[in-house]
Amino acid sequence: MSQYYAVIEAGGTKFNCAMFDAQHNILSQNRIPTTTPAETLDACIEFFLAQKQAGLMFSQLGLACFGPLDLNQNSNNYGYITKTPKPGWSDTPILARLKNALECDVAIDTDVNAAALAESRWGAAKNTQVSVYVTLGTGVGVGVVINGNTLKGLIHPEAGHMLIPAPEGIEGQCPFHGNCVEGLASGKALSKIWGRPAETLEDDHRAWDIQAQVVAKLCHNLLVSYSPQSIVLGGGVMAKPGLLDNVIRYTETSLQGYLDFPDGVSLSSLITLPGLGEMSGLKGALGLIL
Repeated sequence: MSQYYAVIEAGGTKFNCAMFDAQHNILSQNRIPTTTPAETLDACIEFFLAQKQAGLMFSQLGLACFGPLDLNQNSNNYGYITKTPKPGWSDTPILARLKNALECDVAIDTDVNAAALAESRWGAAKNTQVSVYVTLGTGVGVGVVINGNTLKGLIHPEAGHMLIPAPEGIEGQCPFHGNCVEGLASGKALSKIWGRPAETLEDDHRAWDIQAQVVAKLCHNLLVSYSPQSIVLGGGVMAKPGLLDNVIRYTETSLQGYLDFPDGVSLSSLITLPGLGEMSGLKGALGLIL
């Protein structure tokens, strides 16, 4: 009997639903806009029920979801999206809704934790004991993997809200913290700071040099906090040509030679783009059930 796996990469703008086979091939896929919880989840459920009707039977679903999430299995609200800035989604029992409607087990983690897991198993952070995945998109998320397990702890990492000094003349846009990394370096923040969408900013615009400085401060803090063997920088914002090189350069300046890396290790080998490209999220959801 063939083994099939259902996965969802649940983001703030779209829910990417897919079916994988045992060889990790995508058999079917559907991208559903993130609107209201009822409308979005109903569409996801309809997609997966159709897969069952087509013969792709599954007993497990991996859910890599935007947060914050309640990941405490002893909590009455386990599997809930908790207090989120996404309008209408706070206190959504997303795990229970999918589990009951699809009659399957659901494994849940944050989208960035899942992406970090995928990169540590199959991507740029393969063969590491400690790795970090950062997504710089609409928001800024940070996932951490230690010895093959995602870090959850009290809640789960929220290092995208790490406070850092704002560059001169720049005001952070996070409604909670102002000058946190997300408030300075997310795509949404860039659009607010510079008055137009980040993707329309010219390659030589001052915004990108500031962006590199901000992300470098994040990398500095991640290096001294977690001692990761890999920091993977993903998300749409990192697609800007030259940004990665400038982040590495500013991180080196920030560290001032303090960290003594092992032979053969440099910041350019440690701070990289995703090895899985745009598949980190979906593969991460799969990793939650494998």
